[in-house]
Formats: sequence, structure tokens, C-alpha cells
Amino acid sequence: MRKIRGSLFTSLDGVIQAPGGPSEDPTQGFAHGGWLPQFFDEDVGGAIDAVFGKEYDLLLGRRTYDIFAAYWPYVGGHATGIGEVFDKTGKDEGEAAAIQMGEDFTRAQKYVLTRGWPDFGWSNSQRVGSMDELRAIREGEGPDLVIQGSGTLYPALLAAGLLDQLTIMTFPVVLGHGKRWFGDETPAKALRVVDTKVTRTGAVIATYEPAGAIEHGWAGPQSTSERETARQAAMAEGRW
Repeated sequence: MRKIRGSLFTSLDGVIQAPGGPSEDPTQGFAHGGWLPQFFDEDVGGAIDAVFGKEYDLLLGRRTYDIFAAYWPYVGGHATGIGEVFDKTGKDEGEAAAIQMGEDFTRAQKYVLTRGWPDFGWSNSQRVGSMDELRAIREGEGPDLVIQGSGTLYPALLAAGLLDQLTIMTFPVVLGHGKRWFGDETPAKALRVVDTKVTRTGAVIATYEPAGAIEHGWAGPQSTSERETARQAAMAEGRW
């Protein structure tokens, strides 16, 4: 059985919108597109390499697919295709790495979890219309499915028990406004940390795996004071 492994960039206040550039996603008045590059360092690059360091298929939401399909096949001014040979002579290291990722993403099978029908013109792309369909893909043969971004997928994946691993790269910035990756519809689940690292620019890279249901209990002795009894009554009556 394959695994579904997620990876995303987030601010301290949970914003995942448009980390890569100003025009990536300025919808809903977001004015801070391109907030990630100032914190990018070798450790962040290494964490990304670890996510994509072995054979994979991509699992994307519709909007992230649209962003990727309009960028990665054309990065560096090239329209990439399977089997095309690229001349990287004279390219700086960053651009060469981006071109390589564009080639890899184009070559990979891309599963797009969506209710709609976007333009699937990017090679090796196919629609996934439900969690049941995704479950069948996960239980089949093939490499792991890797999510990059696509924050809207996580609540449904957690609820369905389909998320096997999640790497969160949290950067030392507060954006205040923007799309967030865990909303009110996220189910309550426990996670366990399997790896952590702090980069030289202050990014915290943590990898999590599911750890079952939430256990409820008291952090200290339960209060039975008259004041606490009154507070509980005020909450129950909507006065607190």
C-alpha cells in the first residue's frame, strides 16, 4: 500500500497563501505574496529534497494544481515535457534546481482531488472525485503520493484516515491575513512528532504522523471552589 505524505509552508499564524511570489495568489486582498524567499536557506532546501528525494506521485487540490500547471512546466523559460533534454549550461544553481523540479513534476503522475473539472492539459494528470476513489488509489500499487501545499485537503484526509505523514515548515513571520491550512472543519486528532529541525534562518521543520484520538484530562487538580462553580454556571447560561 502506498502512503500519502504532505508538506507545506506556513507562517506562525497559520497562513499558507502565496509563499512563492507576489502574483502566485493575491485573491481575497492578500498583499504579502512571496513571503518565503527571505527565509529560504540550505536547511529548508534540504527538507524539500527529503520530501521529493525518492520516486513519488503528486496529490494536489485544484487551485494548487492550477498554480503548478501554469509555472512548473515553463520554469526557466522552457516548456518541459517527458524525455526532453535541457541544456543547463550557464544556468545558476537555483535556476537549474528549479528546472529539474519542473521536469520531475511534469514526469510524475498527478492526482487532482476536486469536485470540478480543471484543464488537465499538463501531462500525466487525472481527476480524483472522492475520498473513496483516493482510498482505492492509495491501496493500489505505485510510489507514495506527495502533497505540496494544497492546504484545503488536510481536514478531509485526516477525517478519512488517509494522511500518513505531514511535514510542516513554520517560518518566523506573522502575516495576519490570508488562507490557512487548518480550519473549523478539521477533525480533532492526535499527532506524534517523528523529526524536528530548526534552520539557520529560524524556520522550524517538524514531521508528524497520526497518533489516534484525543485523550481528555486535567492538567492539574480539578477546582471545586465556589468561584469555579459560579463560572461554570455562567458559561452554561451564556453569561461568561
